[in-house]
Amino acid sequence: MNKIEHIGIAVKDLEHSNKLFASLFNKPHYKIEEVASEGVKTSFFESGPNKIELLEATKPDSPIAKFIEKKGEGIHHIAFAVDDIFSEIARLKGEGFTVLNETPKKGADNKLVAFLHPKTTNGVLIELCQEIA
Repeated sequence: MNKIEHIGIAVKDLEHSNKLFASLFNKPHYKIEEVASEGVKTSFFESGPNKIELLEATKPDSPIAKFIEKKGEGIHHIAFAVDDIFSEIARLKGEGFTVLNETPKKGADNKLVAFLHPKTTNGVLIELCQEIA
């Protein structure tokens, strides 16, 4: 893993949260994108070399809607940039981690993504991200 790619934050109201984080960072988001397959609308902010991804559910049965229902708004995941997501998935499986989607899928911000189950990462949902060439 190369670096923290972004931190994902589950929010109930993306428009409200965009205003809040724009005030916090003193600049607007740089991208809004919907990932229909995951039932989520995302918004990205940059803070120095770091990124924050806000996630709003677009369907009541989406993973973000379920997360907010269970835990409320807040940090949903930490994403790490990787050079080769396929070899990283194989390596982590070999180390005993549970991979939620062994075949990477297209995520937001032009990335291939895969997730590690929080039960094998001290309760933190970990996302692996590889830039799509």
